[in-house]
Amino acid sequence: MKIAYIGLGKMGKNMVLRLLEQGIEVAAWNRSKAAVDEVVSAGATTTANFAGLIAALPKRRVVWLMLPAGQVTDQIINELLPHLKSGDLLIDGGNSFYKDTIRRSTELASKGINYLDIGVSGGPGGARSGACMMVGGNKADYDYVLPVIKAACAPDAYGYVGNSGAGHFVKMIHNGIEYGMMQAIAEGAAVLEKSSFKPDLAEVFRIYNNKTVIESRLVNWAQEAFAENPQLANISSVISHTGEGEWTIQAAKELGVEVPIIEKSFQVRVESVNEPENFRNKVVSILRNKFGHHKATKD
Repeated sequence: MKIAYIGLGKMGKNMVLRLLEQGIEVAAWNRSKAAVDEVVSAGATTTANFAGLIAALPKRRVVWLMLPAGQVTDQIINELLPHLKSGDLLIDGGNSFYKDTIRRSTELASKGINYLDIGVSGGPGGARSGACMMVGGNKADYDYVLPVIKAACAPDAYGYVGNSGAGHFVKMIHNGIEYGMMQAIAEGAAVLEKSSFKPDLAEVFRIYNNKTVIESRLVNWAQEAFAENPQLANISSVISHTGEGEWTIQAAKELGVEVPIIEKSFQVRVESVNEPENFRNKVVSILRNKFGHHKATKD
């Protein structure tokens, strides 16, 4: 299968490199040239514009978007539309808000264009070695591009979760859960660090990550972080947030579900700008850096 791929950021570039290694042909496009050059050297093709990109695809064209949520995604879709035909398939692999996804799906369906929403987890490392994907949209479209999804994912790390918007909704909730899990790890680490025992946190988290109930990738990343930088020197206490946690809270309120842990975890991030030296917050910052390459150091 050959697909077009638009958006070669830290996730997109790594995913394209993996797809090429798995035998998927990719015609790539990105605003900046350096990332395009890298994937072309690995076997991708490219063109100067969307017209050429789409023309390079076999009939029933598949275009994968890996773009920031919001206006950029709408803008690129509008630029692509003149070059697409009825039956073509757009895939949104970014962290779009699920209500925007439902709107886009409806608008595109009126033009005969199919639309899949895929929530992608695993960070840039997962994009390179095998991601996890949660797919929403038409089941027949999912089945059609399953070879691409399998190629991009770790074994069995993918699945169809429902109609349009479901993929992004499920990924949104995943990120809300992630907020709470990271906050609990950070709070535990802060208590350990403050205690009179002053244990070696790298050693503690090594033990935690060996057949205990809380064994996990996040605990493993905490172990790595403490081994590399025991006091988290030069790590910022300001914790960035990119929308999914807040969206989870909004959705929960609309559904009448209380989510105090996720809500408090989000509030900690909002208030972190007022806490210049907070070990607990530094732990969350370094965990975000470990899995997502988010900025963690002080300016």
